[in-house]
Amino acid sequence: MITTEDDWRIMELSVTQAESMTSLNSDLFYDILGRLDGSTLASAACTCAAFCSISKEEKIWENVCRSLWPSVDREDVRSLISRVGGFRKFYADCFPLIVNKEVPVAQWDYYLEYPEEWTEDDYYGEVDELDSISPSDFISIVDIRYNDKPIYSKVLWGIPDSDGYNGWFSNCPFRIDLLRYSDGDEDHNDKVTLSVADGLPPITSIERERKDGKLWKELRDGIRLSWIVVNKKVKQAANVASWSPLGGQRHWPTDKDFLIRFGSILPAKDILPCKVVECILVMKFRVIQMGEGSQTTLQLTELSMQLEDMEGSHVNGRNSLLVLREALNCRRSRNYSEALESCHLYSKVQSELKEEKMRNESWLDRLCIISGITTFFTLWYCILSK
Repeated sequence: MITTEDDWRIMELSVTQAESMTSLNSDLFYDILGRLDGSTLASAACTCAAFCSISKEEKIWENVCRSLWPSVDREDVRSLISRVGGFRKFYADCFPLIVNKEVPVAQWDYYLEYPEEWTEDDYYGEVDELDSISPSDFISIVDIRYNDKPIYSKVLWGIPDSDGYNGWFSNCPFRIDLLRYSDGDEDHNDKVTLSVADGLPPITSIERERKDGKLWKELRDGIRLSWIVVNKKVKQAANVASWSPLGGQRHWPTDKDFLIRFGSILPAKDILPCKVVECILVMKFRVIQMGEGSQTTLQLTELSMQLEDMEGSHVNGRNSLLVLREALNCRRSRNYSEALESCHLYSKVQSELKEEKMRNESWLDRLCIISGITTFFTLWYCILSK
């Protein structure tokens, strides 16, 4: 209940502001909302009916998606997004990160039993279900940023080298390589470099970098990856990258290489016995120029995707297609820390599984040694007793 004169003044001011808002030109609203990022735009849509109506415009969401993912600024990609539900749906599906905390408890003996207990249909999925999946249904939309500046974009239609779907692709380890770099390849079409002009700190020697790690830290903190997988048949999409790096390794496999790892935890229930797998996205940079008289320059030499189960085994092509399709329905969150927590939970359970496996193998080794010694002394006892 309004009881004071000040409260009445506040109410009159609010009514006046609302009336003045409605009198403004809708084009001005459109211009204002068109400058917002996706999260702010979604929040603004909840404030009033005018904002809510304008925020449903596809063109506004197209601008939001284009600012996040430069790859969508292509005619074929825009046509694809329109076919799978539009830019508003595309943003809602791909901006949040995949979160999967349903990681089973590590049990090493469980993994030993599944090859005999699981039938081929159990392990690979129903035949009818597999026939409904094709590598050509999956499109990868990839964007890399450094210090919020786009440095690489690529769209991959289908899965490379998957023509033998009923043959080797089904049973071989699944892997997508977006870059095919080799030393001395001067005509590398996807050549991507970073230099001091992009914000890299200068280094004079690898020995110096090995001590302070300044270049590695700047690269790890500044690099961002988005790898969106779209299934055009089921009209769904998801970002399987973690946006920020989950980890990495300096000087791998040589002093001039920096390996950065992204990824997410994908559900594999009813597909694989481990129930979850890790989608591993690897990015590798190589130092190609350094010294006092030249700028520090890094070149992107690898960008790949592969799926691994809890024991570190590569998932084959057949199961990977099923897992990727299942991932499009996975729970997601705008909270990066929550997505990071699910990755840490998976790593923890995976470490526990490896430790349990090592303990069991160590126990089996000791048992074999004891059995061998017992057999040896038993044999000698029998020989001497004669």
